Amino acid sequence: MPQTSTPAQTAPAAQSGAIAALAAVQPLIDAPAALRAAQAAVQHATQLGVRINVAVVDACGLTVAFARMAGAPLHSMDIATDKAYTAASFGLPTGQWHEALAAHSEAVRQGLVLRPRFVAFGGGLPITAAQQRLGGIGVSGGSEAQDEAIARAGLGALGLDA
Repeated sequence: MPQTSTPAQTAPAAQSGAIAALAAVQPLIDAPAALRAAQAAVQHATQLGVRINVAVVDACGLTVAFARMAGAPLHSMDIATDKAYTAASFGLPTGQWHEALAAHSEAVRQGLVLRPRFVAFGGGLPITAAQQRLGGIGVSGGSEAQDEAIARAGLGALGLDA
């Protein structure tokens, strides 16, 4: 007689299969890659003579890697993380928000910038590969242009462009 199973017995197997399928759809940046990006950012900052904080977050906005150079501004720790978070959550470089907000209503322009962790100035870049958002990198401690160039160096270490 063939074995049969009830729906209650097959549900956990079906659920774990669905979870595995979902996990395969959402790629994330892993720790070795995030650490390479942070290291490259620190190296580029050193070449520029800038002391920075750099954060790399996954697509959920959770920190995967963080580095603080000695002497980097203390407030820049949170700013770097929030730049990475903003870039990862929207898939838009933080330096492009001024232009992007111009296309929206006054309410959106005023309201979005008041959101916790939202950063609308340069230094945060999304990390994407094969049209998939993997996370974000945020740099703070230099000028906006320096922060963005340093973040781009981090992406370059991963073989990616912004």
